[in-house]
Amino acid sequence: MGLLRGSVFLFVLYLLHESNSSLIKLNNNGYEDVIIAIDPGVPENETIIEKLKDMVTTASTYLFEATKRRFFFKNVSILIPETWKENSQYKRPKHESYTHADVIVAPPIAPGRDEPYTKQFTECGEKAEYIHFTPDFVLGNKQNEYGPAGRAFVHEWAHLRWGVFDEYNEDQPFYSASSNKIEATRCSAGITGINKVYTCRGESCLTRNCRLNATTKLYEKDCQFFPDKVQTEKASIMYMQSIEATVEFCNEENHNREAPNLQNTKCNFRSTWEVISISEDFQSTTPMEGPPPTPAFSLLRPSQRIVCLVLDKSASMASSDRLNRMNQAAKYFLLQIVENGSWVGMVHFDSTATVKSQLIQIKSSSERNQLLQSLPTVAAGGTQICLGIRAAFQVKAMLQTDYGSEIVLLTDGEDSTASSCVNEVIENGTIIHFIALGPSADTSVIQMSNLTGGKHYYASDIAQNNGLIDAFGALTSENADLSQKSLQLESKGLTLNSKSWMNDTVIIDSTVGKDTFFLITWNKQSPDIFLWDPSGTLMNTFTVDSNSKMAYLSVPGTAKLGIWTYSAQATADSETLTITVTSRAANSSVPPITVNAKMNKDNNIFPSPMIVYAEVLQGYAPVLGANVTAVIESKHGNTTVLQLLDNGTGADAFKDDGVYSRYFTDYTENGRYSLKVWAHGGTNSTTRSLRRPLNRAMYIPGWVVDGEIQRNPPRPEIDGNTQTILENFSRTISGGAFVVSQVPNTYFPDRYPPSQITDLDATLDGDEITLTWTAPGDFDVGTGKDKYIIRTSGSLLDLQDNFDNALQVNTSGLQPNEVNSKETFTFKPENTEEENATHVFIAIQSVDKNNLTSKISNIAQVVLFASDADANPEEIPNHSNSRINVSILIKYTHSWVSEKLCQ
Repeated sequence: MGLLRGSVFLFVLYLLHESNSSLIKLNNNGYEDVIIAIDPGVPENETIIEKLKDMVTTASTYLFEATKRRFFFKNVSILIPETWKENSQYKRPKHESYTHADVIVAPPIAPGRDEPYTKQFTECGEKAEYIHFTPDFVLGNKQNEYGPAGRAFVHEWAHLRWGVFDEYNEDQPFYSASSNKIEATRCSAGITGINKVYTCRGESCLTRNCRLNATTKLYEKDCQFFPDKVQTEKASIMYMQSIEATVEFCNEENHNREAPNLQNTKCNFRSTWEVISISEDFQSTTPMEGPPPTPAFSLLRPSQRIVCLVLDKSASMASSDRLNRMNQAAKYFLLQIVENGSWVGMVHFDSTATVKSQLIQIKSSSERNQLLQSLPTVAAGGTQICLGIRAAFQVKAMLQTDYGSEIVLLTDGEDSTASSCVNEVIENGTIIHFIALGPSADTSVIQMSNLTGGKHYYASDIAQNNGLIDAFGALTSENADLSQKSLQLESKGLTLNSKSWMNDTVIIDSTVGKDTFFLITWNKQSPDIFLWDPSGTLMNTFTVDSNSKMAYLSVPGTAKLGIWTYSAQATADSETLTITVTSRAANSSVPPITVNAKMNKDNNIFPSPMIVYAEVLQGYAPVLGANVTAVIESKHGNTTVLQLLDNGTGADAFKDDGVYSRYFTDYTENGRYSLKVWAHGGTNSTTRSLRRPLNRAMYIPGWVVDGEIQRNPPRPEIDGNTQTILENFSRTISGGAFVVSQVPNTYFPDRYPPSQITDLDATLDGDEITLTWTAPGDFDVGTGKDKYIIRTSGSLLDLQDNFDNALQVNTSGLQPNEVNSKETFTFKPENTEEENATHVFIAIQSVDKNNLTSKISNIAQVVLFASDADANPEEIPNHSNSRINVSILIKYTHSWVSEKLCQ
């Protein structure tokens, strides 16, 4: 048992640093508990399972050698859809679920779009979300285009686990090097090949030299770099792992710092191996002497959901209307959230624990109503959390299943003995979802939730924030198909005096409408409730539960598409009204629009800033142009409202990837905070993007063999219109809870410097350079700066390494604007003729009123003269009136290592 306690402690330390859903552990150089999930939308094909085993096995050996004998895959679980037929080899999952999947096998977002990619929206060195493979890729049908699956897996694993980035750039495939030559964007620069335009019509193909664009002084758009199939250079895996000779990551010696790729942009010009070498994985291991074992595989298939509600009915639940609010939320869960086919039981606890309902399989409203009768009616006694958990274990034993059940534990009180059953929870194999109600709810249960892969939510005593209902609403099955899950469209509340109204609308878009459910709650007297459908018909069939102070209406069939209008009039003073609206997918073949939200960390120490992330998707396609708002609430009800942005600046790592982000620094007290996010789409302003994702394995256009190009099949072209206009929609979701510590009780001075500028753009018009960028704030807030420092150099590396000594531009007439507004500044570069410069590199730094200085911006470049190209290139005419033929931007980011904000 002592060894078990030790492993638990180490795992807890690991989890406290991350807000990442992965359950991966690194044990004696081997990655354990890796989850590969086959999406329910993938047709049954057992060959996929065998191919996944082959991929991981070959990847393990490749990874081991590439990391100099440090890492391999020890055990991997393959999660098989419930829709696939049963097999004696398939076991029930323990903690494994689609939510925790590290690799997802799912159909492409558009036909033929089979590029492997990693969902990565964090900064350099930080873990990503998941890897996405398509069935065609796994089955080996795309090996010519992306190389062997095992090698591509290692490329994506480096994105996922170590937060490194690609060393190619399809948007900027060539750059003007300091050697005055045009080079292909790659790492290392020792990769050999030829630059050609290769076009085919039918069976007839033409190869010609690349032409220069007279404006950019780089190769034309159709020019491609074709690598030699036989290479002597061993790096790099993050450029083109499909080259047979590629067996290493670029390191400090062979890294190409000039290449305009994301690895340089995001990682301060450091090589991938340098980033890997400072990772937690690397620092906690040493090279192995012998070979690694072959990976072990577990085949897991979910079956019906098993969930037990463990509800606190201790004396403290009588205060602040907690018992009734818990019952309202639990009824909402039982009536609308938990899926048909699920098994549900119930336990009450105070100083003792009582099984109030054994497991009942939900087949109709009859079973749901039966469970409603088991909710507690009186609050009394102390708080013994472990007794409640143990009683739930007894309920679970009814089905004689070892793993795969869930406990939803709600408590408002402290319990000094709660930590005593942590090991029992781990050994039992039950997932613990923890809902903390009020400021005093026990924190030790967070450990159980983290260790078992459960969720953690916090609801304050301020009923109008609707936090308790939001928490229960987020507890949909982690293994159910998306079409079966209840989606929250609206959640809001108001405190009103008598005769005052809560009026608003909610949108039913075409992707939802099935099982639509309206819920109204109050805390004093039943309000007058009115609901009209889009055609103006009054819906007057609400079921009123006066004892629980709630009313609800289920729309039969599929709800009408359009705007639904609701009004609720308070009938008592100081009345708190809330409304919650949920629905399910209208059609199982059309993925609904969804929003997911989280913080970048579960635990934080003041004054370190945190980041809010919200991802808006339809299926796996990002939704752009949405209006996304986050509300963060402290344990005593202080709220901060943040407008989240997908503009690629400040906290947002990538523009237009469907991930909306913002820094959060408004800490008002120590303890728990909760996150809630709204996403709205307006008419003709929101789009679904079909652009190729970032952080993907490189498509191989072909190889050079004995001086001849052997062309691979061209990948499907993306239609010029890569964005589909979406209709109006609304979604809301709870993003869980997080804990902040060491917040001072007294006023604290400004500790936050301006954010780094990451979108500096430069164009040359005649003899003047015009710069544009987005104005930063102090971590996305306020004006955030008092002045800008702009410096230039004829050498990228000199500017990057010695910014403070570079030539400074006179910015005395530049007045900083408000955060997120567009800045423009024009200046005439100096000393270019004296230095015989072919390039001008520019970077910018902002300084706030407290003299706190930002990191150096990305480095923008204008090219003054053309670099050497292949022999006899043809020049594309330039029709601009510029005296100097140039207008190219090559972006680099100078992501200096962050210094501690406070010692």
